[in-house]
Amino acid sequence: MVVTRFAPSPTGYLHIGGLRTALFSYLWARKNGGKFLLRIEDTDKARNSQEAAEAIVKAFHWLGLEHDGEIIYQSQRDDIYAIYIKQLLDEGKAYKCYMSKDELTELRETQMANKERTKYDGKYRDFTGTPPENAEYVIRIKAPLSGEILVRDGVKGDISFQAEDILDDFVIARGDGSPTYNFVVAIDDHLMGVTEVIRGDDHLSNTPKQIVVYEALGFEVPKFFHVPMIHNHEGKKLSKRDGATDVMAYKEMGYTPEALLNFLVRLGWSHGDQEIFSMDEMMEYFNPKNINRSASIYNTEKLDWLNSHYIKNTPNNKLAEMLEPYGLLLTSHDKKEILLDALKERAKTLKEMALLVNEIIIAPASYDEKAVEKSFKGDAVDVLNAFAAKVSTSSELHLPSDYHHLMQEVVDEMGIGFGKIGQPLRVALLGKMSGPGLDSVMAIIGKNETISRIKSAIKAHSQA
Repeated sequence: MVVTRFAPSPTGYLHIGGLRTALFSYLWARKNGGKFLLRIEDTDKARNSQEAAEAIVKAFHWLGLEHDGEIIYQSQRDDIYAIYIKQLLDEGKAYKCYMSKDELTELRETQMANKERTKYDGKYRDFTGTPPENAEYVIRIKAPLSGEILVRDGVKGDISFQAEDILDDFVIARGDGSPTYNFVVAIDDHLMGVTEVIRGDDHLSNTPKQIVVYEALGFEVPKFFHVPMIHNHEGKKLSKRDGATDVMAYKEMGYTPEALLNFLVRLGWSHGDQEIFSMDEMMEYFNPKNINRSASIYNTEKLDWLNSHYIKNTPNNKLAEMLEPYGLLLTSHDKKEILLDALKERAKTLKEMALLVNEIIIAPASYDEKAVEKSFKGDAVDVLNAFAAKVSTSSELHLPSDYHHLMQEVVDEMGIGFGKIGQPLRVALLGKMSGPGLDSVMAIIGKNETISRIKSAIKAHSQA
């Protein structure tokens, strides 16, 4: 059975890069009928945040990435790690190191002065004497001093590391007894039955150490897939300004879960020229072996395009519900269908759509000066008055086509171009020259509000 996991450290919120590796792990497990597990790596008690851990779970819930089983918290597993530390000590595969911080600093300064790689020199590796009195100690694992450590990576291919170039006897338990990252990761992946580890390639340098732990404990080494990072358009590490922000901020900005996941799956992976993927299609086509070896480029325009696609193709009833977090209660609005249909083609995000809705249903408090100057000239006021009179005497005004018919009557009767009514009417209704179709706007706000806005605009113009 394929078992994958996502294992964030709750020292900050879930960011876009982490979400992508979580998505890849989720898809591969689901495609193979396996398990997708969630582990919170909170052993660094000084930097961990319970709020951040909860935010990670909240983000998963919003996106619909349901994990299997209970969430594993490493901070609750110290007793388990202690068992394996003792095992390695008993088997002579780890040892107590009494080197002080001052001694370590002096050693590293000497190595740097000699232009050598800084590393622990193995002073206590085979120590059999009497330890310094009252000395604190850490636990170090006996790493291989020479030879090859081979990482079989499903994305990058086989990668060979020379032990003497990258390793020393690294610490697996600190002076206070708390275990270290690379040690607990290997133990937990084994105990959780993880068969494939999909993660960012910034973890590649940790992999040889984790393999040392796997082999020392007699554990089977999982398959690794190290995913290249996401870069900005300049080819640099993604910053907060570029989009490396809390995943839940994307919800606040008005992006849909479907668009965000669709966007992320295409960052570093493709299936022909296809751009739009349902979750079922992602699970059907995704294979981590097809992840690109080069870094992917974050493209806000692509995300906006995908988001607008999903907004356009969302049924209005569901769309009305999705707009509720942005302060809109449209579920029972009698003109909901006309309103949403009028704006679907214009909005890139749900937040933008909410703003557009408010621009229609809330009468303008002011009018764009340039728009007024351009449209309220000549017989514009007469045209508006003529149109308002027709609206007031018409009893059957429900659909956009009903209002369009009245506009056409004014155009024909006054012998004017359509712009002569369209421009001042748009400013009167919306306060500016841009917006959706006027016939739709009037059908949404209704007969009385249409007349009221026309009268208010004429009054404001006469007082200017």
